[in-house]
Amino acid sequence: MTTGNLTTAEESVLETIEAEDIDFLRLQFTDILGVVKNVSVPARQAEKAFREGIYFDGSSIEGFVRIQESDMRLIPDPETFAVLPWRTNEQSAAARMICDVVNTSTGEPFEGDPRYVLKQALERADEMGYTVNAAPEPEFFLFEEDEEGRATTKTADYGGYFDVAPKDLASDVRRDIIYGLENMGFEIEASHHEVARGQHEINFEYDDALTTADNVATFRTVVRAIAAQHDLHATFMPKPIPKINGSGMHTHLSLFTEDGENAFHDDDDEFDLSDTAHSFLAGILEHAPAITAVANPTVNSYKRLVPGYEAPVYVAWSDRNRSALIRKPAARVPAASRIEARFPDPSCNPYLALAALVHAGLDGIEQGLDAPDPVRENIYEFDEQKREEYGIETLPTNLGEAVDALEADDVIQDALGEHIADKFVEAKKQEFGEYLVQVSDWELDRYLETF
Repeated sequence: MTTGNLTTAEESVLETIEAEDIDFLRLQFTDILGVVKNVSVPARQAEKAFREGIYFDGSSIEGFVRIQESDMRLIPDPETFAVLPWRTNEQSAAARMICDVVNTSTGEPFEGDPRYVLKQALERADEMGYTVNAAPEPEFFLFEEDEEGRATTKTADYGGYFDVAPKDLASDVRRDIIYGLENMGFEIEASHHEVARGQHEINFEYDDALTTADNVATFRTVVRAIAAQHDLHATFMPKPIPKINGSGMHTHLSLFTEDGENAFHDDDDEFDLSDTAHSFLAGILEHAPAITAVANPTVNSYKRLVPGYEAPVYVAWSDRNRSALIRKPAARVPAASRIEARFPDPSCNPYLALAALVHAGLDGIEQGLDAPDPVRENIYEFDEQKREEYGIETLPTNLGEAVDALEADDVIQDALGEHIADKFVEAKKQEFGEYLVQVSDWELDRYLETF
C-alpha cells in the first residue's frame, strides 16, 4: 500500500488522465488460465488505486481463492498505463493499467497471481546474475461472424503464407490492429499472412520477460477488439480447423548479464552459443513434457502438436530446420543470439508459460546440463527406429499425459508455486475428463451406421 507521496510514474499517469480527458480506467489482470479480467473504475479513482489499491472478490476468479478467503486487492502498475484506442471518441476515453494482486489479509503479493509467479522466476534469474529477454510470435485466425454476431469457422480470406491482396483480404484488418497496438506503445516489427487460410501473425519487438508477458495479454485483447469492429472474430485457439496448420506462439529467449552482455553468445562456439546457452537449452529439453502442460494448456492444443503440420513434437534442437522443439535462429549481431522455443501456443497464460521456460532453463544452468547434438535433418521424415537411434523423444500426445508429466516434475511445479500448481492441475484434469466423455461428429460419422 502506498502511504507517502506518489512516484514519478504515478504522477505522470494522473497528468495524462487529465490531459487526455480519460473517463474510465480498466484495471487488468489474468486468472490462472490466462483469461484477461478487469475491474472498471472512474478515472478519478486513479490516485486512490495507487495509494490503497482497488478491492475485489477473488472467489469469482478461476483458480484464485475460496469464498471465505475472497478479499483481494489490485495494485496498478503505472508503467503499463495505455489509452485504449478503440474506446476513444468525442464523448469519452478509457485507459488500462495491468495490476498486481495483493492478499488483503496479509498485505503480501498473492501467490495465485500469475504475474507474481513470473516475477518470482525473474527474481531467481536476477539472483544468478541475469535478466531475461523474450519475444513471442503469437498467431491467430480471423473468422466471419454469423447474423447473430457469433463466431463461425468461415475464414475471412483464402490467402497463404506471405500472400497479398486480393487473396489476403484481411490485410486492412491487420493494418488497423497494428495502428491500435502502436497507439498503446508497441514496437511492431512485421505482419503477414500465415500458412493456413485465415491465419495471421504480427510480430512485436522483444523486451524484458515481464513486459513481454504483459504485451501478450494486451495483444490478444487488442486483436479481438479491433477484429470485432470489422465484424470478424479473432481466435487464439490453437487448432480451430482440422487438417491445416494450427496457431503457435514461438518464443525467443535470451539472458543478459549485469554489464549488458548477451550471456547466450560465444564467437568460439560452432553455433555461436555459449555454455550458458547450451545448458539453458538443455534445461528446457529436460523439462519439456511438463512445460507442455503450461505452454499448451488446452485439449485443443494437442490437435496442433501432431506431425505433418509444421508444429514441433520432437524433443530436440536444431540450428537449421524447424522440425525440432527448439531452434537456434541466425543472429546478425552478438546481442541477437537467442534460442526459439517453438512448442508454446497462444492459448497459454503468458506469465506462467514464460515462468516455466525460465525456471527450466535456469535449472539447466544450475545443473550444468549439456545440450545434445543438434539434429540437422528433418525429424518429420524419421521413422520410429531412427528417432530411437538419435535418442529423440516426443512431447505428450494429449492434455492428460501433459498434466501427468507436470505432476511428476518438481522443478516446473516449483516454478508455478504450490497454489497455482494445485489449482492448475485440478482445472486441467477436469477439462480433460470432460473431453473424454464427449462423442464427436467424427465418431458419429464413422461408426453410427457401420456398427
